[in-house]
Amino acid sequence: MTGSRLGATALILAWLTPAALAQQPAQPAKPPTAAQPAKPPAAAAQPAKPPAAAPKAATAALQPTLLGQYGDWGAYAATPGGKKVCFALAKPKTAKTEPEGRKRDPSYLFVSTRPAENVKNEVSIIIGYPFKTSSDATAEIGSAKFAMYTQNDGAWIKNVAEEVRMVDAMRKGADLTVKGTSGRGTTSTDQYSLKGLAQALDKIEQECK
Repeated sequence: MTGSRLGATALILAWLTPAALAQQPAQPAKPPTAAQPAKPPAAAAQPAKPPAAAPKAATAALQPTLLGQYGDWGAYAATPGGKKVCFALAKPKTAKTEPEGRKRDPSYLFVSTRPAENVKNEVSIIIGYPFKTSSDATAEIGSAKFAMYTQNDGAWIKNVAEEVRMVDAMRKGADLTVKGTSGRGTTSTDQYSLKGLAQALDKIEQECK
Protein backbone atom coordinates (compact mmCIF):
# COMPACT_ATOMS: atom_id res chain seq x y z
CA MET A 1 0.00 0.00 0.00
CA THR A 2 2.73 2.42 0.97
CA GLY A 3 4.72 1.77 -2.21
CA SER A 4 1.60 2.22 -4.30
CA ARG A 5 0.84 5.53 -2.61
CA LEU A 6 4.38 6.79 -3.02
CA GLY A 7 4.44 5.86 -6.70
CA ALA A 8 1.09 7.51 -7.41
CA THR A 9 2.06 10.65 -5.51
CA ALA A 10 5.40 10.87 -7.34
CA LEU A 11 3.56 10.60 -10.66
CA ILE A 12 1.10 13.37 -9.80
CA LEU A 13 3.92 15.46 -8.34
CA ALA A 14 5.65 15.34 -11.74
CA TRP A 15 2.51 16.91 -13.22
CA LEU A 16 1.84 19.47 -10.52
CA THR A 17 3.57 22.55 -11.94
CA PRO A 18 1.75 22.49 -15.30
CA ALA A 19 -1.46 21.29 -13.65
CA ALA A 20 -1.42 24.11 -11.13
CA LEU A 21 -0.76 26.60 -13.91
CA ALA A 22 -3.73 25.27 -15.85
CA GLN A 23 -5.84 25.54 -12.71
CA GLN A 24 -4.83 29.11 -11.86
CA PRO A 25 -3.67 30.86 -15.05
CA ALA A 26 -3.80 34.30 -13.45
CA GLN A 27 -1.36 33.39 -10.69
CA PRO A 28 2.20 34.83 -10.83
CA ALA A 29 3.46 31.26 -11.11
CA LYS A 30 4.03 31.78 -14.84
CA PRO A 31 7.30 33.71 -14.71
CA PRO A 32 9.31 30.59 -13.74
CA THR A 33 8.03 28.84 -16.87
CA ALA A 34 8.94 31.88 -18.93
CA ALA A 35 12.42 31.73 -17.49
CA GLN A 36 12.88 28.11 -18.49
CA PRO A 37 13.88 28.76 -22.13
CA ALA A 38 17.17 30.03 -20.68
CA LYS A 39 18.08 26.43 -19.87
CA PRO A 40 18.59 25.00 -23.41
CA PRO A 41 21.85 26.96 -24.01
CA ALA A 42 23.29 25.42 -20.84
CA ALA A 43 22.12 22.02 -22.05
CA ALA A 44 23.92 22.58 -25.33
CA ALA A 45 27.13 23.23 -23.43
CA GLN A 46 26.74 20.03 -21.44
CA PRO A 47 25.88 17.01 -23.62
CA ALA A 48 24.95 15.04 -20.51
CA LYS A 49 21.75 17.03 -20.06
CA PRO A 50 19.77 16.23 -23.27
CA PRO A 51 18.97 12.67 -22.10
CA ALA A 52 17.41 14.21 -18.98
CA ALA A 53 15.13 16.22 -21.26
CA ALA A 54 13.69 13.07 -22.79
CA PRO A 55 11.73 12.01 -19.69
CA LYS A 56 10.33 15.54 -19.50
CA ALA A 57 9.08 15.22 -23.06
CA ALA A 58 7.51 11.86 -22.22
CA THR A 59 5.89 13.36 -19.15
CA ALA A 60 4.57 16.28 -21.18
CA ALA A 61 2.96 13.83 -23.59
CA LEU A 62 1.02 12.39 -20.67
CA GLN A 63 -0.03 15.68 -19.13
CA PRO A 64 -3.37 15.46 -17.33
CA THR A 65 -6.48 16.97 -18.85
CA LEU A 66 -8.38 19.56 -16.85
CA LEU A 67 -11.92 18.19 -16.58
CA GLY A 68 -13.25 21.27 -14.86
CA GLN A 69 -12.59 23.96 -12.26
CA TYR A 70 -14.94 23.89 -9.28
CA GLY A 71 -14.45 26.68 -6.78
CA ASP A 72 -10.91 26.29 -5.48
CA TRP A 73 -10.47 22.78 -6.87
CA GLY A 74 -9.48 21.50 -10.27
CA ALA A 75 -10.49 18.03 -11.50
CA TYR A 76 -7.97 16.20 -13.73
CA ALA A 77 -7.58 12.92 -15.61
CA ALA A 78 -4.62 11.21 -17.28
CA THR A 79 -3.77 7.77 -18.61
CA PRO A 80 -0.12 6.91 -17.84
CA GLY A 81 0.82 3.46 -19.08
CA GLY A 82 -2.74 2.94 -20.29
CA LYS A 83 -4.12 3.09 -16.74
CA LYS A 84 -6.49 5.92 -15.98
CA VAL A 85 -5.78 8.21 -13.04
CA CYS A 86 -8.09 11.00 -11.86
CA PHE A 87 -7.48 13.55 -9.14
CA ALA A 88 -8.84 16.71 -7.57
CA LEU A 89 -6.17 19.28 -6.75
CA ALA A 90 -5.95 22.50 -4.71
CA LYS A 91 -3.28 24.86 -3.45
CA PRO A 92 -3.46 26.37 0.04
CA LYS A 93 -5.21 29.69 0.58
CA THR A 94 -2.71 30.56 3.31
CA ALA A 95 0.68 29.03 4.13
CA LYS A 96 2.63 29.97 7.26
CA THR A 97 5.97 28.82 8.63
CA GLU A 98 7.60 29.28 12.02
CA PRO A 99 10.23 30.73 12.00
CA GLU A 100 8.91 32.96 9.23
CA GLY A 101 10.68 33.22 5.90
CA ARG A 102 12.01 29.65 5.75
CA LYS A 103 12.23 28.59 2.12
CA ARG A 104 9.89 25.85 0.95
CA ASP A 105 8.49 24.56 -2.32
CA PRO A 106 4.79 24.92 -3.19
CA SER A 107 2.39 22.73 -1.22
CA TYR A 108 -0.65 20.89 -2.59
CA LEU A 109 -3.57 18.79 -1.43
CA PHE A 110 -5.02 16.25 -3.81
CA VAL A 111 -7.49 13.39 -3.78
CA SER A 112 -6.80 10.67 -6.35
CA THR A 113 -8.67 7.72 -7.80
CA ARG A 114 -6.89 4.86 -9.59
CA PRO A 115 -9.39 2.21 -10.81
CA ALA A 116 -6.65 -0.22 -11.93
CA GLU A 117 -5.47 -0.41 -8.29
CA ASN A 118 -8.98 -0.33 -6.78
CA VAL A 119 -8.08 2.97 -5.12
CA LYS A 120 -10.78 5.60 -4.68
CA ASN A 121 -10.45 9.05 -3.09
CA GLU A 122 -6.95 8.66 -1.65
CA VAL A 123 -5.93 11.85 0.17
CA SER A 124 -2.33 13.02 -0.34
CA ILE A 125 -0.45 16.11 0.79
CA ILE A 126 2.73 17.55 -0.67
CA ILE A 127 4.15 19.88 1.98
CA GLY A 128 7.00 21.60 0.12
CA TYR A 129 9.88 20.40 2.34
CA PRO A 130 11.21 17.06 3.69
CA PHE A 131 9.25 16.16 6.81
CA LYS A 132 11.07 15.46 10.05
CA THR A 133 11.93 11.74 10.09
CA SER A 134 9.27 9.58 11.79
CA SER A 135 7.08 12.62 12.45
CA ASP A 136 3.34 12.79 11.85
CA ALA A 137 1.45 15.62 10.21
CA THR A 138 -2.12 16.49 11.14
CA ALA A 139 -5.12 17.43 9.05
CA GLU A 140 -8.00 19.25 10.72
CA ILE A 141 -11.47 19.76 9.27
CA GLY A 142 -13.69 21.57 11.74
CA SER A 143 -13.58 19.51 14.94
CA ALA A 144 -12.31 16.40 13.14
CA LYS A 145 -8.59 15.70 13.34
CA PHE A 146 -6.66 13.09 11.35
CA ALA A 147 -3.10 11.86 11.84
CA MET A 148 -1.02 11.68 8.65
CA TYR A 149 2.11 9.56 8.30
CA THR A 150 4.95 11.23 6.41
CA GLN A 151 7.73 10.28 4.03
CA ASN A 152 10.03 12.73 2.28
CA ASP A 153 7.72 15.66 1.41
CA GLY A 154 4.48 13.65 1.27
CA ALA A 155 1.81 12.77 3.82
CA TRP A 156 -1.06 10.27 3.80
CA ILE A 157 -3.71 9.33 6.33
CA LYS A 158 -2.23 7.07 8.99
CA ASN A 159 -5.34 4.96 9.56
CA VAL A 160 -6.56 4.01 6.09
CA ALA A 161 -9.87 2.88 7.59
CA GLU A 162 -10.57 6.55 8.43
CA GLU A 163 -10.03 7.79 4.88
CA VAL A 164 -13.70 7.52 3.91
CA ARG A 165 -14.66 9.53 7.01
CA MET A 166 -12.00 12.09 6.18
CA VAL A 167 -13.19 12.54 2.60
CA ASP A 168 -16.79 12.84 3.82
CA ALA A 169 -15.70 15.54 6.29
CA MET A 170 -13.84 17.30 3.46
CA ARG A 171 -16.94 17.23 1.27
CA LYS A 172 -19.00 18.89 4.00
CA GLY A 173 -16.36 21.17 5.50
CA ALA A 174 -15.37 24.76 4.73
CA ASP A 175 -11.61 24.38 5.05
CA LEU A 176 -8.83 21.97 5.96
CA THR A 177 -5.71 22.85 7.94
CA VAL A 178 -2.48 20.87 7.60
CA LYS A 179 0.28 21.14 10.21
CA GLY A 180 3.72 19.58 9.91
CA THR A 181 7.36 19.84 10.96
CA SER A 182 10.37 19.83 8.64
CA GLY A 183 13.66 18.07 9.19
CA ARG A 184 15.12 21.48 10.13
CA GLY A 185 12.50 21.95 12.83
CA THR A 186 10.41 24.44 10.86
CA THR A 187 6.69 24.13 11.59
CA SER A 188 4.11 24.91 8.93
CA THR A 189 0.39 25.59 8.92
CA ASP A 190 -1.40 25.49 5.57
CA GLN A 191 -5.10 26.20 5.18
CA TYR A 192 -7.00 24.88 2.16
CA SER A 193 -10.45 26.00 1.07
CA LEU A 194 -12.79 23.05 0.47
CA LYS A 195 -15.10 25.09 -1.74
CA GLY A 196 -15.85 23.08 -4.89
CA LEU A 197 -14.24 19.86 -3.65
CA ALA A 198 -17.50 17.88 -3.61
CA GLN A 199 -18.19 18.80 -7.25
CA ALA A 200 -14.59 18.00 -8.25
CA LEU A 201 -14.82 14.58 -6.58
CA ASP A 202 -18.12 13.89 -8.31
CA LYS A 203 -16.48 14.75 -11.64
CA ILE A 204 -13.47 12.47 -11.18
CA GLU A 205 -15.80 9.68 -9.98
CA GLN A 206 -17.69 9.95 -13.27
CA GLU A 207 -14.45 10.00 -15.26
CA CYS A 208 -12.63 7.19 -13.42
CA LYS A 209 -15.25 4.49 -12.87
